Amino acid sequence: MRVIDTDFEGLYELEPKVFGDDRGYFFESFREDFTHSLGIKEKFIQDNQSFSVKGTLRGLHFQRNPSAQAKLVRVTAGKVLDVALDIRKDSPTYGRHHTVILDAKKHNMFLIPAGFAHGFLALEDSVFTYKCSNYYNQASEGGILWNDPKLNIDWQIESPIVSEKDQVLPNFETYSKNPSF
Repeated sequence: MRVIDTDFEGLYELEPKVFGDDRGYFFESFREDFTHSLGIKEKFIQDNQSFSVKGTLRGLHFQRNPSAQAKLVRVTAGKVLDVALDIRKDSPTYGRHHTVILDAKKHNMFLIPAGFAHGFLALEDSVFTYKCSNYYNQASEGGILWNDPKLNIDWQIESPIVSEKDQVLPNFETYSKNPSF
């Protein structure tokens, strides 16, 4: 597996070694010993999957402690612009984000440690999978407004399809004043 560093502690893009021939392909999409070697010690205990039509934007979401989640995400069909926003108060990259294009043809993945808000934009109709280190807990759910101008995230779209819930999330400044993380 090839590891692409992001300059954010614990945040990595991963490209698996794909073995292909005229029958198709094979690759390892997860190995616990590998994620542990990168410093991700959490055990992944829940898998989620979503389908999004082209132009759908989901996020920026997170789970507060004690239900914070590390995530290993990828697309199994389509292509998305994936965004991780560092919300770890003591981090030198606090308030900064990193983006990566996840592409089913490329089979790449994004390993996101706990302490990041996460969102994505479907660049094509896409099936998105999440491997999570903690169970979803509605009481711990949080979010930050996807289009907060202070975050300066280039979503590469003028008018995405966004849920009502995601349209009214607090901006980053409001979150920073009361993070409860």
